[in-house]
Amino acid sequence: MAESIGGCYVHCDVSKEADVEAAVELAMRRKGRLDVMFNNAGMAVNEGSIMEMDIKMVNKLVSVNVNGVLLGIKHAAKAMIKVGGGSIICTSSSSGVMGGLGGHAYTLSKGAINGLVKTTACELGSHGIRVNSISPHGVPTEILVNAYRTYLHNDRIDAAEVTKTVAEKGSLLTGRAGTVEDVAQAALFLASEESSRFITGHNLVIDGGYTSATTTMRYIYD
Repeated sequence: MAESIGGCYVHCDVSKEADVEAAVELAMRRKGRLDVMFNNAGMAVNEGSIMEMDIKMVNKLVSVNVNGVLLGIKHAAKAMIKVGGGSIICTSSSSGVMGGLGGHAYTLSKGAINGLVKTTACELGSHGIRVNSISPHGVPTEILVNAYRTYLHNDRIDAAEVTKTVAEKGSLLTGRAGTVEDVAQAALFLASEESSRFITGHNLVIDGGYTSATTTMRYIYD
């Protein structure tokens, strides 16, 4: 698809406003319009206890996970207003929905994204711009695999083992774990005017039902 539409890329540090602005300007120069913005950049760090939190580390994480999303929305909105609307999608996390699934600073950052999506959806809706977030859970990305290695003190844990654990314990859909394809399809759904034209300010959780109900209830029915 990238070849058929003439895809291109630009190096971008989302914590730097000039880089984000340049990325949007490139799209406008090449295509004359911006219809979809996917704020997908993020990071996680080894955090530890709240009582030992390094504020410099927190600021670095927030600069990417929160400020990067804010800047993406800001500059995408400016471009989309010119063409009468568009779709802005932001990657959050199940950590922003439910406590205990991530470190303190990471959870803070993802909760902030969910709030930002709601407020910007309020402001930008009158311009035909939809703003939504997606919150994956248990998808064996490099970030999640590294988190498992850190918290379990085992550097030999790999993506396959994480997938197995999520399928057994981290989903109401027994035997099933999330994949990057699930996340991509959710983003496509929110990007399309055909499938989600009346959806804005929404956080689409991709978690196999994990954050919807306590898993202890499952054993009553099994």
